[in-house]
Amino acid sequence: MIELLVVLAVVALLSAVAAPRYVQHVDRAREVALRESLARMRQAIDHFHADQARYPEAIPELVASGYLRAVPVDPVTERADTWVAVPPRQPAAGALYDIRSGAPGVSKDGSPYASW
Repeated sequence: MIELLVVLAVVALLSAVAAPRYVQHVDRAREVALRESLARMRQAIDHFHADQARYPEAIPELVASGYLRAVPVDPVTERADTWVAVPPRQPAAGALYDIRSGAPGVSKDGSPYASW
């Protein structure tokens, strides 16, 4: 019985050390995936603008035109409808000049997700 308690104590100690590190790695992976999704969508917007001489009206137009296969899921919010469209600063054709995450909160480096 004592041996079983010792084994359980060791397992609990290892779990207590490993669990926080696991959560940190999951959070870091979400941030990397978010940066990659933003880079891909911005690249698609730039290609659309170069080909069409105007900006797209919304993200679904990029999908319909074949610049994206599907609207990506925001890895932080785990939803595809939380992206925030940034319009051009100067009046131009189209409404989607840039894209931001609609995720609340800040990243590990202290910057808000909405500013990426």
